[in-house]
Order: sequence, then structure tokens, then C-alpha cells
Amino acid sequence: MKNTIYITILCLFTVTLSLQAQEVKLISKEEVLAKVAENNTTIQISKEEFNASKADYRQTNAVFLPNITASHTGISTTNPLMSFGSKLNQEILTAADFNPAILNDPTTTRSFATKIEIQQPLINLDGFYQRKAAKTKMEAMSLKTERTQDYLAFEVEKAYMQLQLAYKAVAVLEKALEAANANKQMADNSFKQGFLQQADVLNVEIRVTEVKNQLQTTKSNVQNASNYLSFLMNDESYVVYKPTESLTVSSFNVDDKTISENRADIKAMHLASKAYEAMNKADKMAFLPRLNAFGSYEMYDNKVFQGDANGYLIGAQLSWDIFQGSKRFGKAQKSKAELEKSKLEYTQYVSKSNLELNKVKRQLVDAKNSLELTDLAVQQSEESLRIRKNRFKEGLEKTSDLLMAETQFAQKQLEYYQTIYQFNFTQTYLNFLTKK
Repeated sequence: MKNTIYITILCLFTVTLSLQAQEVKLISKEEVLAKVAENNTTIQISKEEFNASKADYRQTNAVFLPNITASHTGISTTNPLMSFGSKLNQEILTAADFNPAILNDPTTTRSFATKIEIQQPLINLDGFYQRKAAKTKMEAMSLKTERTQDYLAFEVEKAYMQLQLAYKAVAVLEKALEAANANKQMADNSFKQGFLQQADVLNVEIRVTEVKNQLQTTKSNVQNASNYLSFLMNDESYVVYKPTESLTVSSFNVDDKTISENRADIKAMHLASKAYEAMNKADKMAFLPRLNAFGSYEMYDNKVFQGDANGYLIGAQLSWDIFQGSKRFGKAQKSKAELEKSKLEYTQYVSKSNLELNKVKRQLVDAKNSLELTDLAVQQSEESLRIRKNRFKEGLEKTSDLLMAETQFAQKQLEYYQTIYQFNFTQTYLNFLTKK
């Protein structure tokens, strides 16, 4: 049992030393943005999705380019028709081969054929519109990748501000802990001199413990914010980062901010609707005939990979699938419904974006007012704490009142920095919504 206790204590001590020795690395927002743009997994996935759509578009080159195949076939037959045809292809027929006995009961005939075939589309109207749809989809995926990069930049802004806020909270609570320890020393001295009771000293000690717990939680928030930045940068080292810039009030011009139809995601949805429109036209064009050219060059011999006899074939085919049950009618109706659905989704998305914009503008006004009020509250609580601390030194103030003033001052400081974060974040989000 004792050995187990010793091992547990040793493990806890080792973990504590590890945390204390954890590397703290200074990092700027520009560094984070650069590393995220280069290494972020979400951006890489988005780029691969674009590459897939680009490959789909390249497949539609078949609408213009020929289909070429080559084959080499070998047969051995006693079939009368196949035997006669094989000799004819090899150009080895003689008068004796027209003997009815030989025609009806031929000996084994071997034939090896090398064939090169070419099929060239000429007029496939449905294929043209399918190609147009694939190109539009590729362009939409490019814009989606661009918007993904914008979103990750916004996430970096938010995460970096969260790290700044966490360090501000640590600084506030470290000062609060210093003040609490000073109050504890002062309370101990007053207790020894008989000016305070044991209950008052205990209240001060409780305050010290509370601040320590809050400080530990805030330090964990620093690690959490650092880990999230590491995740965004796809960095598995998970060091503790420290921002090179402190959290301060930022101000942008937001008076003329509006939702632009050129915003990458909105434009991508518009292109997606265009792609559905092209697919609907392709389904309609499937009712029209197709014109294709074809040709082949053939070489025959009774030995493998030889070709003493040869010939070619060229031609054109006009084909028209007049009726395929109701399959094509249903397919055209489905693409029409998808087109109308995409138009409605586009309208809804733009409307929702404008709704979000108006909401954020109101939040920005609220955050600005809150910033002014919390700044004033910090000043008032600081002055109140100063007065009560002086009165406490003279024995004119209760311990509970001093502790309450000290707690209030720390809370107002934390609220002030939280309001700065909220004000800056709202402006950043507004810029993200209105980015062109």
C-alpha cells in the first residue's frame, strides 16, 4: 500500500514538473495565418475536392476527343462460315476452297487479327451541356476552396484573440493572488495583535484558495487556446503559445458594410444553380439524335502478330433513341426540380446572410456600449478597493467588505477584457460576412 502511494506521488510530481517545463513559444498572428494557409488539413481537403471536380471536367473532353482502341485476337475454328470468312480476310482463298465438301466440312482454320478502332463524336448536344455543367461545378468548387480559406483565417483571428484573452485573465488573477496574499499577511499580523478574529483570517485564506483555483483554470485555458492554434496549423508539437500582440481595442469602419453577391460562397451557390440549369438542358437535349463517325484498320494472318492482309472501314452513324420508356422524361423532370430547388436555396442563403449581418451590426453596437460601461466599472471598483484597503489598514473596515471589494475589482477587470474580446470578435465576424 505504501509503495502504491509513493508511486502515485512520484507520478504526480513528474507530471507537475513536465507541465512547468513545457515550452512557451512566442507567435504572431501573421505566423499563424501563414502556417494555417500552408498546412491546415481542412484547406487541403477542400483543394482535393476541387481537384476531383477538375478531373470530372476533364472527363467531358470525350465530347470532342476520339475514342481509340487496339486489339489482337486469335481464333481456331472448324465453323464453315467462320473458316471461309477467316481465309477471305487473310486473302488466301483459292478455287479449291469453293469445293462444296470443303465449304461444308472445312479443316481447322487459324486466324490472328490486329484491329485499331476509332470512334469520333461529331454532334452530341447533351454532352456539350454536360461539359458546361462540369465546368461550372469546377468553378464553384474553386470558390468554395477560397471561402474555406477565408473561414480558416477568421478562425485564426478568433483563436488568437482567445489566447490573448486567456493571458489577460492570467495577468489579472496573478495580481489578484498577490493582493490576496498581501491581505492574508496583513490579516495574520492583525490577528496576532488581537485586532481580528480567527473567522476573519479564515475568510482571507478562503479568498486566497479561490483565486488560486481560478488562476489554475485560466492557465488551462491558455493551454486549450494554444492547442487549438496547433490544431489549425496541423502542428502536433502542441507547445504553449504566447501572443506577441496584447489584447487591445480594435476599431474598423463598419458603416458601409453590406452582403456582396461576389462573396465566394454566395457566388459558388449561384454557379451551382447554373450547373443544375446546364444539366437540365442536357437532359432535354438527350431527346435529339447524335452523330458519330467511326473507322477501323484491320490486319489478318494465320500467324501471331503478323499482318500480310489488311483493310480499313470508315463510316458515320446518326442514332436517335426515340423512346426509352419514361426514363428520360423522369430524368428531365428531376433535373428541373433540382434547378428550382437550387434557385430557392440561393435566395434563402442570401436572405439568411443579410439577417445575420443585421444581427451582428446590432451586436457590435451593444458591445461598444458595454465596452464603455465596463471600463467605467473597472475604474469605480478600483477606487472602491483603494478606499476600503486604506480603511482596513486603519481598522475601520470589515474583512468581508475588503474581500468583496477585491473580488469585485478582479471580476470587473475580467469582464472588461471579455468585452474587448467580444467587441473585436464581432468586428472580425462582420468583416468575414461582408468580405468580397
